[in-house]
Amino acid sequence: MANLTLIYGMQLLPEGEAITVSDARIHLKSGKESRVAMHVIEGTQEEIRDQLNRRLDVFFSRFPEV
Repeated sequence: MANLTLIYGMQLLPEGEAITVSDARIHLKSGKESRVAMHVIEGTQEEIRDQLNRRLDVFFSRFPEV
């Protein structure tokens, strides 16, 4: 299995507080730029945990070769 780098960020705010969410930029050694899509999950603590766990499972299933 390959060694990987996972880039992520999290912030908890009161529901409805965030007005906009923008993509984050990543500058690569090659000189190219990549972006990280930001996602919003709202709900109770348990709902957020459940949704986040499901999304992580889907994310890793998209890359079975790693």
